[in-house]
Amino acid sequence: MHPSLNIAIRAARSAGKIILRYSDRVDQIKFESKSRNDFVSDIDRAAEAAIIQELRSRFPSHSILAEESGAQGHGDYQWIIDPLDGTTNYLHGFPQYAVSIALLHKGQLECGVVYDPLREELFTAARGQGAQLNDRKIRVTSRPSLEGALIGTGFPFRDQRHIDTYLGMFKAMTLATAGLRRPGSAALDLAYVAAGRTDGFWELGLSSWDCAAGALLVKEAGGRISDLSGGERFLDTGNMIAGSVKVHGAMLELLRPFLNDQLRA
Repeated sequence: MHPSLNIAIRAARSAGKIILRYSDRVDQIKFESKSRNDFVSDIDRAAEAAIIQELRSRFPSHSILAEESGAQGHGDYQWIIDPLDGTTNYLHGFPQYAVSIALLHKGQLECGVVYDPLREELFTAARGQGAQLNDRKIRVTSRPSLEGALIGTGFPFRDQRHIDTYLGMFKAMTLATAGLRRPGSAALDLAYVAAGRTDGFWELGLSSWDCAAGALLVKEAGGRISDLSGGERFLDTGNMIAGSVKVHGAMLELLRPFLNDQLRA
């Protein structure tokens, strides 16, 4: 196991305990709006603090990029943290959210954890060592095309400049597949691709903390992940396509006609 993965797992479980503590009394949680349709709660902050404390105790020189507290420190190693991916779901009592933690070294993803505390599902990956769900090896599906495929997605809820473009993509994908699913947590969406529960996924306008750990899961489970142009800048652009190799290629071709200059960048 990657030497940093055990620490990331421990940090994710610590955050999960905090999240679960209030999951059945969300009406008591204080929250505020960061921007339109984007919320932060006391639980996000407490879970993030627990993660950072765990990581700092073992890796004091590593830098951190966390959703709520931002960038901290400098160096070749950077932890990318989303303490509660799916905050809106959580605040509504909708049971689809997760902790996401990834380690980046000189621009390369080294390890990642996506933890669903409700279902006790721990998705883990380390570069070159494959991906696992609760210590069981996972792989993407072997589906050869979009026909019959189940595809995950997420509506662009923060930045809605591309909503019309996205709706065109949504229609095209609906007509080409067995169906689309929009559960509301990109980290879990990507973990489900890695575990073969869905055949592919795409979304616009993600932040790196939403998708860094999930991206490594997909890669290590034998899948492909890219930006909308087929390149490797998905963490920078926030626009991504993921899936098994053949499904990813088919999605890339299907969505290509919808790309404008901003989405290609």
